[in-house]
Amino acid sequence: MGETGETGSSRTRPTIYDVARAAGVAPSTVSRAFSRPGRVNAETADRIRRVAHELGYRTSPIGRGLPDGRTALLAIVVADLTNPFFFEIIRSAEKTAIDSGYTLLVVDAHESSGAERRALERTLPLVEGVVLATSRLSDAAIRAVAKQRPTVVMNRVVTDVPSVVTDNAQGMRRAVEHLAGLGHARLTYLAGPEASWADGMRWRAFREATRELGLRAWRLGPFAPTLAGGLSAAQALTTHSATATVAYNDLVAIGTMRGLTRLGVEIPRDLSVVGFDNIFGSDFCTPPLTTVASPLRHFGTFAVQRLLNQLRAPSSGSSPGLSAPALLPAKLVERGSTARRA
Repeated sequence: MGETGETGSSRTRPTIYDVARAAGVAPSTVSRAFSRPGRVNAETADRIRRVAHELGYRTSPIGRGLPDGRTALLAIVVADLTNPFFFEIIRSAEKTAIDSGYTLLVVDAHESSGAERRALERTLPLVEGVVLATSRLSDAAIRAVAKQRPTVVMNRVVTDVPSVVTDNAQGMRRAVEHLAGLGHARLTYLAGPEASWADGMRWRAFREATRELGLRAWRLGPFAPTLAGGLSAAQALTTHSATATVAYNDLVAIGTMRGLTRLGVEIPRDLSVVGFDNIFGSDFCTPPLTTVASPLRHFGTFAVQRLLNQLRAPSSGSSPGLSAPALLPAKLVERGSTARRA
């Protein structure tokens, strides 16, 4: 069973499609054999049950009630449900799913690739498709998931898997140009998780922009993409002579401002701070955070729409039109955390 191989240390559960292939029948026939056995030839039904037993297939109580084996369920796996970055994404994804006749399950991976892998092993048999939002899995693991269910990756590009991403390069360039225009010539980048694709793209764009503008640049971190990570970054910043910093995300930026304020550093007089994502609450902190705005409201919508496109045309799932990344624009929102160099 090549397609149902192994994920980590656990064997992936066989699906209705595996049973259908082994029994030489259509998936709909397998579904009827379990949900409405009277509508399937007795000999065929017996063969299906025998094959299912040999494969270790277990019927889903959700899918059993639907004549075509569909569950009308989609899943979105988020790295950290408490991160405000996901609030609008989940809301817009849920609305798009409901409008198309689906229910959306939300799975929290707790910033752990292991937890994410285990959650997917339990969730995939129940859903028709999955959105991986800022996944911490390897590219190979994500492609393995995409072979089992239609998959869309968010905020990351994986070869042959449809994705939706922010224009990180454009957003970072706007941030660096903004700081340079305020007279800042020594900048730091506060890095996020090492496994983050977005972090790699933002650091590369930061290096290119500072080099082209003749600015000095440092990279500090990695830091956890949380307020606590920002507090750690604040301590690290006190050993540098930079007059401005760009953080991996808004939570790191806000935590950094809190930590620096406790250390007697005044924002933005002593240090200008720029975040990334424009999350809910980024304008509530003191001072309000200058940040690169990602179109969070459209992220969830685009991701679910791309997932539905795969479900409607599964045979075209690997076509260039479906697998090419969807690039959403980014813009700089100027607030009170940046100012002209003293």
